[in-house]
Formats: sequence, structure tokens, C-alpha cells
Amino acid sequence: MQELPILHKLTEFYKTFYLYLASFPQKDKYALGAKCEGYIISTLELLLAAEYASKNQRLQLIQQASVKFDMLKSFIRIAKELKILDQKKYIRLEAELQEIGRQLGGWQRSLS
Repeated sequence: MQELPILHKLTEFYKTFYLYLASFPQKDKYALGAKCEGYIISTLELLLAAEYASKNQRLQLIQQASVKFDMLKSFIRIAKELKILDQKKYIRLEAELQEIGRQLGGWQRSLS
């Protein structure tokens, strides 16, 4: 089975975030950075589970992933507001988040 585009996008987002995480101050790397990383991984896990779930379970898993994804977006925004992420990095991450969000919303609407 070919990987879903949203899974590819989210994996690429994680790789980008992982590189940026190295430049976080140590106190932020293990607090806010770890929180963001956790939400990325949780969202990825839920979407992978949804890919293989029965049709009945798929919508519920995607809704759970959507909640985690919204939390991730909030924490990325906080990192920018605290100047942990500079404007250039934030804009790149935000553009990727918007694309992933569109795909996630489309998948969710297709099942509703």
C-alpha cells in the first residue's frame, strides 16, 4: 500500500521540526520542544492507525488526531511568541502545518 500524502507531509514536518529543535535553548528543548515533538508523534500514530482501521473506527481516530494537531499548532505559535523559533522557521513550519491541516480536514469531511 502506498503511503498517504498526509503521512508523508507529517513525517517531513517532523524531520524539519527535529532539526529546529536542536537550536532550542536547553530549558525549552526539554519542555516546550518535547511537548511539540510528542504531539507530532501522537498525531502520526493516530493517522497511521486510521489508515488501517475499519471505516467505523477511522473517523474517531482522525478526530483524535485533529485535536492533537490543533494542540501542536498552538504550541508552535507559543514557541514563536516566546522567540524560541525565529520568524523564518516559524513561517516554514506554519506553511507545512496549514497544508497538513487542509489534508486532515479533507479526510475528516470525506468520512462525515
